[in-house]
Amino acid sequence: SALYKTCIHRAPCVKTLVHGDQRRLFNTSNSRMTIMPAWVIDRYGSNDVLRFTKNAGFPIINYPNEVVVQVHAAGLNPIDVSMRGGYGAATMAMKRDPLNINQSGSEFPLILGRDMSGVIMECGLDVAPAYFKEGDEVWAAIPPWKQGSLAEFVVLSANEVSKKPKCLSHIEAAAVPYVAATAWSALVNTGGLNKDNCAKKRILILGGSGGVGTFSIQMLKAWGAHVTVTCSQNAERLVRGLGVDHVVDYTAGPVEVPLRALEKFDLVLDNVGGDTESWALGLLKPWCGAKYVTLVTPFLRNTDQLGIADGMLQTGVTVASKALKHLSKGVHYRWGMFAPNGLALDDISEMVDAGKIRAVVEEEFTFSQVPQAMLKVEKGHARGKTVVKISSGEDSSE
Repeated sequence: SALYKTCIHRAPCVKTLVHGDQRRLFNTSNSRMTIMPAWVIDRYGSNDVLRFTKNAGFPIINYPNEVVVQVHAAGLNPIDVSMRGGYGAATMAMKRDPLNINQSGSEFPLILGRDMSGVIMECGLDVAPAYFKEGDEVWAAIPPWKQGSLAEFVVLSANEVSKKPKCLSHIEAAAVPYVAATAWSALVNTGGLNKDNCAKKRILILGGSGGVGTFSIQMLKAWGAHVTVTCSQNAERLVRGLGVDHVVDYTAGPVEVPLRALEKFDLVLDNVGGDTESWALGLLKPWCGAKYVTLVTPFLRNTDQLGIADGMLQTGVTVASKALKHLSKGVHYRWGMFAPNGLALDDISEMVDAGKIRAVVEEEFTFSQVPQAMLKVEKGHARGKTVVKISSGEDSSE
């Protein structure tokens, strides 16, 4: 294919697997390339650190449960802009290198991009054909400590990958996984919601027009919840079209005023942060198991500023003190965080194919326009997702 022709250096790739104390080599018949086109960063900073290269290292299978995927489309998220500037670098370094063997900066050149839709090109030895095989169309949310999707190929664990919904194009599919996994982690794992207990529950989403917000609206409505969101007036049509029951315009004045006039909520999902904690917990039903779940947490900032040990200690003290403070008022305070979850994507894929959830793509960019796409995300005020169509990159320059 044309994609393969872009890689000029080809050689049989030999990989090592470790089983107990035994190491064995095996040839990979399909991955014969050693380089590929990608957008990388060589240091943390503003948008000018992005660099296009045709010589990025080709991903290889290091563990028998991994797959190599040819990326057809990549979705961008605010976390990509934050990571470009070095946010979370200390924690990600620990995840990549828990024994601290490598030197500082060993993550470079770093490839950003957390959303991916593409086609499996190669499977590790332990990946059962009943689950995945070469040629399968898949989607995935890539963990932040792994190389991302702004490249022609990526390697992932099979349990991070799921079959792509049949009704979505790769562009549409790339708009879903990261926000879906984040929303699932916050609402299901942390918030305790599921398709069987949502009926008649009142849910408030602070910041409803972005990626996580637009996905959460659809999933909660599919499960029968009553959903209220905050957004700007010019995003009201979008969220209404997704099934929202009530919209509060945050540009019309202090948003907490009209919210306090409403019936209290069973769960508040906070995508905004800032001073919302000072009033949002007062909107919950007291002594009914109601939860406030925020996705804007100081965890990574703490570890960046204080180091891993002190940062985690500070984080533990902060969340514990806030949880105890609000528990005395009869409500639960929780932090939500992204967690890769291929099984959740399986359920979400079924919901998409059943017509219960649709992809919300605000704007599509070509592979040569990655810097412009990143600036679009950086400006904020999203109305859905920004997606990059991955091409051979031949119209870009080194």
